[in-house]
Amino acid sequence: MKVILKQDIKGVGKKDQIVNAADGYARNYLFPRNLAVPADEGNMNNLKSKNESVAYRKGEDLKEAKKIAERMKTITVKITVKAGDNGRLFGAVTAKEIAETLKKDFGINVDKKKVLLSDSIKVAGTTKVDVKLNEGVIAQVAVMVAPE
Repeated sequence: MKVILKQDIKGVGKKDQIVNAADGYARNYLFPRNLAVPADEGNMNNLKSKNESVAYRKGEDLKEAKKIAERMKTITVKITVKAGDNGRLFGAVTAKEIAETLKKDFGINVDKKKVLLSDSIKVAGTTKVDVKLNEGVIAQVAVMVAPE
C-alpha cells in the first residue's frame, strides 16, 4: 500500500515521502498514530501543492537575498570601540555586534551565526566580512572599526 509520511520514521522514510508499506503496518500502526495518510488522489494533490508553494517561497527568498547582497556591497558598517594608543582594541568586535549594527543602522536582519567571521576583529581599521544571506548567496560588507 502506498502511503505519504507525515513525519520522519526511522527505517521507513522522511516526511512528505511516498513509500510502499505493508497493508497491516499501514492500517494498524501508521494510520492510528497519525504518522501517514493513504496516497490517494486528494492527498497526492495536497502534497504536490505543498511542494510547489515551498519551492515558490524558496525562490522568493533567494531573490530577496540577492537584492540585499547587492545593497550590502555599498554599505560600510561603522563600529566605535575603546582602543589603546597603538590602535589595538580593548576587547574585540564580534559577529554579534556586526549583526546588531546591520539591523539598527540599515534595517538588514541577519543572524549572528550567518556573519562569517573567522576570528573577532581586534585592531582598528576596515575589514571585509562575509555574510551568508541564503543558500548560495554570500555578501561582503565592509566593517570599519574606529577607536573612540
